Amino acid sequence: MEKITIGPMPYMSVMPALLVGVNVKGKENYMTAAWSTVACMAPPMVCVAINKTRYTAKGIEENKTFSLNIPSAKYVVETDHCGLVSGAQEDKSGVFKTFYGRLKTAPLAEECPVNIECKLFKSVDCGSHLLYIGEVMEIHVDKACANDGKPDTERLDPIVYAQAAYWQVGKPIDKAFSAGKKYQKK
Repeated sequence: MEKITIGPMPYMSVMPALLVGVNVKGKENYMTAAWSTVACMAPPMVCVAINKTRYTAKGIEENKTFSLNIPSAKYVVETDHCGLVSGAQEDKSGVFKTFYGRLKTAPLAEECPVNIECKLFKSVDCGSHLLYIGEVMEIHVDKACANDGKPDTERLDPIVYAQAAYWQVGKPIDKAFSAGKKYQKK
């Protein structure tokens, strides 16, 4: 397979599209983000990279809490809208119905099948963005999207961000931590 070089950039081919929920000056705000991942298993932590100039960063710094909400594909328009406009210029508190869980300052979007409540563990200055690492305090999952007490990807129908477009998840191709057992040396 012939390779070409394309230069340094923050490229990951596929990322979940999420809504970062914060309170800024007592008002709910949701921002679309795709730069997010698991940070640690024990204690459970996730992280999200947010540009320092974003209104959402103010809410995380103000309350030391945030939520990561996983929207389903049927909310792609609302999800993208939350990334196109800033909460500093437009009130986005009505785009999704908000509820609160254990943390009283991390708004959760009711329409999203998964909501992750996070207490700020640490923020890391990475240049243009701050990497916010949050300790997971609770996860809320719609009953209809759970299977054996865990989120079911097919039922969630999450939005995936790749190559400046939104995608839906396809069919599973094999089992993780199992497929590799079929490997045979060449």
